[in-house]
Amino acid sequence: MIVLKSDSNSIAIAAKELVAGKVIVVPTDTVYGFSGIIPCSESRIRGIKGRDEGKPFIRLVSSPQAILSYSDTPIPPKLLEMMPAPLTIVVKLKAEHAVFSGQTAGFRCPDDSWLCAVIDACGSPIYSTSVNRTGFPLLNSVDEIEKEFGNKVSLIVKDENITEDKTVPSTIVEIVQGKCKILRQGKISIPKDLLLCPCD
Repeated sequence: MIVLKSDSNSIAIAAKELVAGKVIVVPTDTVYGFSGIIPCSESRIRGIKGRDEGKPFIRLVSSPQAILSYSDTPIPPKLLEMMPAPLTIVVKLKAEHAVFSGQTAGFRCPDDSWLCAVIDACGSPIYSTSVNRTGFPLLNSVDEIEKEFGNKVSLIVKDENITEDKTVPSTIVEIVQGKCKILRQGKISIPKDLLLCPCD
C-alpha cells in the first residue's frame, strides 16, 4: 500500500501499521527509511535488508529530551540544542533498556514534524535504517522502492516534495567523556568545541 505524506490520514495510517508490529517505509529528514517499533520489528528489518546482527539500527524519538529517558550518558546541552536535526547521538543505554551490559544505541530526533507526530502516535521510539539491501546503494525513489520491497513491507509513505539533498544520511557521533567522536560525517557539521581532540 502507498499513501501520500500529504494525505490528512497518513500519520494515523503509518502509526497503525507500526503499532501492529509491521515494517513500513517512511520519508525522513534525510533519506527514505525502513521503520518498525522497537524492539519487535528488528529481526524482520534485518531479514529484509540482509544485515548481520552486529550492526544496530538508529532509533528515532520525537524530541531531543526523550533520549534522556533511555540513557544516563551526559550529553552536551549545546549538542541537544542542535536537534531536531539530521544528527544521531550514540549513548550507553540504561540497564532497564539494554539487552546486555554496556549496550549503546544511536538516537535521532528528525527535523520533520510529520515523522515526529507518527512517533508520538506510536507512543514509542521507532527504528530507522536506509531503504536498500546491505552492500547496495540506497533507494530514494518510491517506484524503485516499491519494485524492490513492495512485497516485503506493509506500507510505503511517499513524500511528493523529496529532493536530492535528502540523499545524504545523518551525521553520527558517539559521546565519549562529554565530547563528540564522529563515527560518520553526514549532512550536519559538529562545532569544533564539541569534538574530541584527535589524540584522545
